[in-house]
Amino acid sequence: MSGVMGEDGLVPRARSRLPVVCSAGLGLLMLLVAWLLDPARFSDRAGIIIFCITVETFIHSMCLLAEEWLFHSKQRYHGKINEIFQACFRRHVVLGMCPICLLVLWKISFSGEQKSTIALMCAVSLLLKSSGFLGPAPVEISEICEMKKMNVAHGLAWSFYLGYLRFLLPDLQNKVSQYSSTKGKLSSPRLHILLPLNARVPTKPEDEDTNVIFSENLPELERDTAGVRKRSYKNSVYKITQDRETFSCVLEYATPLLTLYQMSHESSAGFGENERKQQVLLFYRTLSQILEDSLECRNRYRLILLNDEHTGDPHYLSREIIQHLKQQDREIHMNPIQELPNEVHPVPEEGPIRNLNGAHHPEDPISNDPTLMFSQPHSLRSEPVETTDYFNQPNNAKR
Repeated sequence: MSGVMGEDGLVPRARSRLPVVCSAGLGLLMLLVAWLLDPARFSDRAGIIIFCITVETFIHSMCLLAEEWLFHSKQRYHGKINEIFQACFRRHVVLGMCPICLLVLWKISFSGEQKSTIALMCAVSLLLKSSGFLGPAPVEISEICEMKKMNVAHGLAWSFYLGYLRFLLPDLQNKVSQYSSTKGKLSSPRLHILLPLNARVPTKPEDEDTNVIFSENLPELERDTAGVRKRSYKNSVYKITQDRETFSCVLEYATPLLTLYQMSHESSAGFGENERKQQVLLFYRTLSQILEDSLECRNRYRLILLNDEHTGDPHYLSREIIQHLKQQDREIHMNPIQELPNEVHPVPEEGPIRNLNGAHHPEDPISNDPTLMFSQPHSLRSEPVETTDYFNQPNNAKR
């Protein structure tokens, strides 16, 4: 599971539908104002504007179709015309053109002023769109990429899960048990994955913090993967010290962050430092969602997001790891309920309070705190037992 200490202020949440709601509300308000200002011509003018917008969008889609059909039909669409049309035309544009075609067939005429308005609106809209003035804002592009899972971080997170964590985490408990039986119990059985915001992944954690010391590797996991026979996967155990207190856990950096860091230093990638930080945060959020949805990996990991504003603190890494380890100690673990012994301890109606073992403590004051008492459950189909005094008397037994 991921940590919750400080991440809420760093990790961006998924965008809501607030811009759509605001735009719809303002649009309805402006329609009301337009109707109040000129109710007589409102319907005619609204029809002309809808007609112009639909025609302009259709013309722009035709321009896109020309590019895709002439230069990309074979490479991108394998010559399938239907796929080209689906890529260039939106459904509402096609639906909007149907009534326009019916109007043309019925030979509905427009006045000279209306024709001039239609031509002018289409021309202005096409020129503004071709110059990029009506293009999507960076926020809209980012939202589209997040919704369609098109970011670099999405691909790296899924690759990290499908190619590594999905088969490693379910087997981690066995490896930890083998290690603990010979080397000693770990402070946590989970895999702790470090994610620095600046994406700088050192070769050894000791290079970042001298309080983090390598101990040894867990037993290896071998798999036949992508044509490689018995590919080996390792996990390392580290000892973390602080104030004469030592902790031990399975620790490693998220290796896909190396790709993000190297991409930010390649000019051809078009990937700056600001974009890199946003991708790291998106990688953290995406990986956390993937692992939480996986029943095989849930509660077998810990994501530790490291802030890059800790310059000057040589023991920042060990302090963050220990903070997460201590937080796990305070978590409630839903262990299987153990079977209770088949004993019934009667509660005396009078006299001093006794504990569960029957020991007498007359000096203990009566506590007002509620106490839960458990007894072994019995089957509802058990045989009846006679307990009346009549059948327990010796004389009746002789009869």
